[in-house]
Amino acid sequence: MKILHIITRLILGGAQQNTVSCCAAQVAAGHQVTLAYGPIYGPEGSVLPEAQKSGAALREISSLRRAILPPHDLAAYHALRRLIRQERPDVVHTHSSKAGIIGRAAAWTEHTPAVIHTIHGLPFHSRQSRLVYQAYVLAERWAARRCHRLIGITRAMCEAFQQHGIGRPGQFEVVPSAVDISQFQIPTGERERVRHSLGIPDNAPVIGLVARFDPYKGQDDLLNILPGLIAQHPQTRLLFVGDGWNRKHLEERVAREGFSAHVIFTGLVPPGRVGPLMSAMDIHALPSYQEGQARTLVQALLCDCAIVGYAVGGIPEVCIHGQTGLLAPQGDQKALLRAILDLMARPEKRKRLTAQGKIHAQENFDHRIMIRRVEEIYRAVLKERGSRTK
Repeated sequence: MKILHIITRLILGGAQQNTVSCCAAQVAAGHQVTLAYGPIYGPEGSVLPEAQKSGAALREISSLRRAILPPHDLAAYHALRRLIRQERPDVVHTHSSKAGIIGRAAAWTEHTPAVIHTIHGLPFHSRQSRLVYQAYVLAERWAARRCHRLIGITRAMCEAFQQHGIGRPGQFEVVPSAVDISQFQIPTGERERVRHSLGIPDNAPVIGLVARFDPYKGQDDLLNILPGLIAQHPQTRLLFVGDGWNRKHLEERVAREGFSAHVIFTGLVPPGRVGPLMSAMDIHALPSYQEGQARTLVQALLCDCAIVGYAVGGIPEVCIHGQTGLLAPQGDQKALLRAILDLMARPEKRKRLTAQGKIHAQENFDHRIMIRRVEEIYRAVLKERGSRTK
């Protein structure tokens, strides 16, 4: 097949890693793959090196921006139409909200045989103004009529779209955003080595968060409950892995409130270092206010690290309360503190939930399953549309 993926930005994030993983696997399977994306900027990091290694042909669309910018958006629409006419793909697969709306419009206008969109996260959420919220809902309703399938990375994504009148019955498929399990097999002794390199005492409880520094990711919530953690466990460390626009605020807050001895910022790290850092954690906490699925929780479980999160978006499909981890209601910092203290005080419970969670991750979030399911969807749509592929 000839496949064109379109995504807004190739910053370091779950949607981008998912997309690049698909590209690499599809190239390996013998398909002709092109990846179109907008300019990469900002401190969050980039998956461009991984994209370059995937074997896909890369096309930067300079006018494809994350913000709503009508002149740029119109230019991006025409640029994508030109690319589609040039490439004549069997499948156009869009990712992220902006690229999803413009890309589907372009592909539909050019009569692409199969137009697919993956919902990696909800573009509308409770922290938006009512006007912005409704604008995104209306835009997604419009775009849903211009594609053949909507893939939700969790059931929650599909249900939220349907509850808002987006899409039609039979249009939705659920394909979890998966990871390469082989990259999270941590060698014996790695936990101690990493802790030593970071200056963390062997007996210090470590609560970690691997995420870009964004107000929605919940780093501030962890800082808010840090005094309560220290009161029970004086050697507690918070380990923040990543970077982003909110980093300066967080570093200044840590210094101002006297938490410097308890908080470690690693900055951006190579993908291969994420697993070892997770192995140094006792608990990976994700108090996110907006989350598609939480690939980092899957990765943490594979590294034998317990997980805690807010019950938002697709987090409960990885962190199943009382089975693979513990959940707190969105924004309930007291409940978040109780959940973390519970796992810190009860190591046997923490070990049991983590072991069950690791099995859950291995059985449901293997990237080979994801790749197979995505190709099955492509072929099903092409068959329905009467298109022929080898």
